[in-house]
Amino acid sequence: MRSTRTRTAATVAVLTLVLTAAPAVTAHAAPTAPRPSYTHPHTSGTPRQIPLQGAVNVRDVGGYRTYDGERVRHGRVFRADALSKLTDGDVSTLAGLRLRKVVDFRVAEEVQYDGQDRLPAGLVATARPVTDNGLFRQLMTVIGSRDPVKQEEMLGGGKAEAFMRDVYRTFVTDATDRAQFGATLRDIAGGGAAAPLLYHCTSGKDRTGWTTYVLLRALGVPERTAVDDYLASNTFRAAYDARLRETLRQTGMMQNPDLLVPLQEVRTGYLDAALAEVTRQYGSFGGYLTKGLGLDAGTLVKLRRALVG
Repeated sequence: MRSTRTRTAATVAVLTLVLTAAPAVTAHAAPTAPRPSYTHPHTSGTPRQIPLQGAVNVRDVGGYRTYDGERVRHGRVFRADALSKLTDGDVSTLAGLRLRKVVDFRVAEEVQYDGQDRLPAGLVATARPVTDNGLFRQLMTVIGSRDPVKQEEMLGGGKAEAFMRDVYRTFVTDATDRAQFGATLRDIAGGGAAAPLLYHCTSGKDRTGWTTYVLLRALGVPERTAVDDYLASNTFRAAYDARLRETLRQTGMMQNPDLLVPLQEVRTGYLDAALAEVTRQYGSFGGYLTKGLGLDAGTLVKLRRALVG
């Protein structure tokens, strides 16, 4: 077992790397096929899915290796899609995670439409709405119109992809969004009454995906690994999203439901849009952590100590 002095030196070394490294906003290859669904808790570098019936993108964030060979601890932080459709069995599974805090990034319209989270007794979600830039409203408008011409005008010709890039830029530019992300990372760093912690949005891929990417990078997980975790949402959500598109086709709501694919998927281009904004506004990923999210060096050290070992 490493000595306290050795572990502290490793923490400082990785923290220095995180704070000084500029994000590789143009280095990503084209989106690769995401990893398949994994459930083994001891496999390094693979997302650990929590299988539920009423949610499809619930994962333990732990298990990844850091630059210095340490590992992100299991059972401390979880990411998820909406928890409003959980079965009684699902709620029992969540109870087994011994969650102390749940953070809900959904805006009021999403909560009103999907419903409040179903959680184990005594656990109430903390609402920290992060704007989706009108994505939910746009989806409802486009689908509800039943007009293929209007749907093509609103989503075709690269418009859906451009909209998603704007959503991701807003994660960086919007002060309220930054405050919500920063507060969540401080909860994780503080541990105690907030650990284990789960955060989620509606699909568990964009606001939740960005939060997890930022968290993993802050912990010293290699950037490529953090991107792979982000892209894994495409695997976990693929069957569900395909069924939704087929239902829209069969019910006549959309003649071409594939127009929704850019809104349903995560893509490296979306992530790069946020990272380019990080560079433009803060100069580096470390600058975003400290100036954008308000995380001082002490908090970043606490974050690593809480989750890496």
